[in-house]
Amino acid sequence: MTGKRFNPEKADRLLDPKRKALIDAEWVAELLSLKADDPAADLGAGNGYFTLPLAKRTSNDVYAVDVEPEMLGLLGVRAQEAGYENIGLIESDLEEIPLPDQCITGLVAAFVMHEVPDRVRAFKEMKRLLKTSGKAIVIEWKKEQFEMGPPLSERLESDILIHDIEASGMTVNKVHNLDHVYVIEAK
Repeated sequence: MTGKRFNPEKADRLLDPKRKALIDAEWVAELLSLKADDPAADLGAGNGYFTLPLAKRTSNDVYAVDVEPEMLGLLGVRAQEAGYENIGLIESDLEEIPLPDQCITGLVAAFVMHEVPDRVRAFKEMKRLLKTSGKAIVIEWKKEQFEMGPPLSERLESDILIHDIEASGMTVNKVHNLDHVYVIEAK
């Protein structure tokens, strides 16, 4: 990860009601069409804004991957308080995740790719983790000034991420352009 990582001291911002108005985690989880026994992952999970809705949809494992142990600790507390026992916490960057090949049916990588130094390598890692029928949802900030999110200089245009996804051997199926963010569906 780059030196421009999210500051764990600002973790409460990730659960702000304004964020739900910006991007609904339940809607994102629905895009994956997980079945009740499908394993899933949240890459760059932070304190679990997208992790918990994934865990609600499956009884199988949901891997929460983040490079910041403090964020994973906050997520662990939230998961325990919500009664989820199927969430596994993995401290790792996104370029080399300690999970076996083709072990995930659906994954989310939300608001994290702008922090990854080698995005193509990270997308290759996602491809390695996904089952043949698996699906990835990638969410990022539009390159526009907005009160939330990273500085404008760190934001990525959607065509850059689409290029990186395709360079990894994955296929982009659909792009949803929302008010201040975009959502890319890939497999």
